[in-house]
Amino acid sequence: MAAARQEPGSGPDGGVRFFCTAGRGLEPFLMQEVRARLAATQVEYISGKVFFTTSSDLNMLKKLKSAERLFLLIKKQSPFTVSSPRKGKILNEIQKLINDDPGSWLDTISIWKNLLELDTKKETLSQRASNPLKRKMGENEIIAKKLKVEEMQKIETTHKECQLEKQIEENALEQRDSVTGQETLQEEECQNDVGKAVDAHNQDDLTFRVSCRCSGTIGKAFTAQEIGRVIGIALMKQFGWKTDLRTPNLEIFVHLNDIYFVVGIPVFRIPLASRTYIKTAGLRSTIAWAMASLAEIKPGAFVLDPMCGLGTILLEAAKEWPNCHCLQTVSILLFLTFHLEKSLN
Repeated sequence: MAAARQEPGSGPDGGVRFFCTAGRGLEPFLMQEVRARLAATQVEYISGKVFFTTSSDLNMLKKLKSAERLFLLIKKQSPFTVSSPRKGKILNEIQKLINDDPGSWLDTISIWKNLLELDTKKETLSQRASNPLKRKMGENEIIAKKLKVEEMQKIETTHKECQLEKQIEENALEQRDSVTGQETLQEEECQNDVGKAVDAHNQDDLTFRVSCRCSGTIGKAFTAQEIGRVIGIALMKQFGWKTDLRTPNLEIFVHLNDIYFVVGIPVFRIPLASRTYIKTAGLRSTIAWAMASLAEIKPGAFVLDPMCGLGTILLEAAKEWPNCHCLQTVSILLFLTFHLEKSLN
């Protein structure tokens, strides 16, 4: 097996090491985009993937347009050399990628958690700041309700005070005897609850699944399920994680072929290529964006797509360059028809 070169989740310049999948031929577009949009460094590519280091937050990473999916990089190394008598040895080498270097796995997962936590905090702050007036009105309503409830309680309290005084005096002696026993029982229950909470906090409840793709020579020697099973068992033994094939907290992406061996964590569940503003699928969104970018659109420019189909290119252009004017065939025909009728009349 060739000497392996491993790359951790964080780059030497303090940034984080990512990679994106891209359609064949779109790698140059993606390399240019990550440099321009994310100020990325250490940008390199292999067929279908672009690797880079950046300190950008998730909000900026979500804006990538020529990428299919975004991953945090755990491992990137040379492929395994396959020969029939050494199949068992290859599986052992795959296990060693986890057992011999658990630190890189834990570091990358820690970065992944921090990114998601920071993103969640920013979204929460944004939501709180979006509607200050509505929040203030809601607070005023709550205060008014509390005042009303307090007034009602005062009236009821005044009415019942005389009756309760006698009952309190009569029950005081009886309650005094039982208080000591109840306090002891409550302390024991509280200690048990605290112990359970500490155990739950210390126990890592992380669930995961392995998504594996094998192609080339190694794909003929092993199935994706075999490779995924070996990696999954090694992760369970090394870190104590639990497998969950349906709704895991963490997904481990593995791609192994004759050119490279790559392991990463998907940053987003929904691919970057899925656009919320495209309701009907037409041309692939990443290709549409690349074609629009080739036009070098400037603010105030008119963008014409005479054979627009579902208008995916125009949608990408309008979203990326909101100050331009996008025209499709139907709009032009209506424009010409209107002016033709006007001139005839």
